[in-house]
Amino acid sequence: MKKKERVQFIVETLENLYPETPIPLLHNSDYELLIAVLLSAQCTDARVNTITPILFAKAKTPSEMILMSIEDIENIIRPCGLSPSKSKAIWNLSRILLDKHHGEVPQSFEELEELPGVGHKTASVVMSQAFGIPAFPVDTHIHRLATRWKLTNGKNVEQTERDCKRLFPESLWNKLHLQIIFYGREFCPARGHLIESCKICSTI
Repeated sequence: MKKKERVQFIVETLENLYPETPIPLLHNSDYELLIAVLLSAQCTDARVNTITPILFAKAKTPSEMILMSIEDIENIIRPCGLSPSKSKAIWNLSRILLDKHHGEVPQSFEELEELPGVGHKTASVVMSQAFGIPAFPVDTHIHRLATRWKLTNGKNVEQTERDCKRLFPESLWNKLHLQIIFYGREFCPARGHLIESCKICSTI
């Protein structure tokens, strides 16, 4: 199967399996999504979704968050891992949002990536899921699947993002990156991968 055919098969398979792509992280605002994505680094979405309701019950806006101490934030988010650095990032980015952005989450990659704890992947998730701006966030799961599916040489996530953006139509990016995540969790895990039950790997 040529690469162009593989790409088309992947798109069609994922669309059939996941016609709807609900955002995995629970949130009620752009700010809550930003915090949830930050917390999801090296942590499962399921665990983040158990912690954010506790955090947001105390502080769901930047102005409320900076009234908490970094230690208080850390105590709540500890189950998500990396709590010392994440709690500092949450407090500091909340302060910056108030000082520089009128308490609103900025709608540009450059301004998002200037925030503490916000890298390119986090910014891409927020841009795509909060604002509907085309982006292709690549985490370790998408990087793994794209390599498995021979869409990229797998050198690094930056190269994988460039390759995926080149191969897939921009109009599909925001939905497709979620579809790939859903598929990876259900059919194409890192461990215990059964190729015969993986429709994509067994075909391409």
